[in-house]
Amino acid sequence: MEKVIITLTGRPRPVEIDEDEWPILAQAEWEEGEKKLERRVWQLIVRQHEDGRALVYGVFETHRRGEHPRRGGELVPPGGDIPETVHRVAENLGFDPWLAEETIGDLPAEEL
Repeated sequence: MEKVIITLTGRPRPVEIDEDEWPILAQAEWEEGEKKLERRVWQLIVRQHEDGRALVYGVFETHRRGEHPRRGGELVPPGGDIPETVHRVAENLGFDPWLAEETIGDLPAEEL
């Protein structure tokens, strides 16, 4: 049982979840920089619990001088709007909108 610690925006402390109980539903990532001191990584992740709650969160990691890592996310109630939350989290973290669209595109398809 692997534990994951996630920083959520506006909460006083990070949350800790069991990876098996909150599997990844969708994710997108972009990396740039070949050398360690140039490396930057942007990630958006959606996890969902069997009770319908979802965690949407993002991480920006950087080794560049003058840049700082960023983390944040939101807990979505059952039936909440996950795509809207993905866009909001991406915007709050200063991510390019295409990364949000890539994450949404990775969500399970809706049958019509």
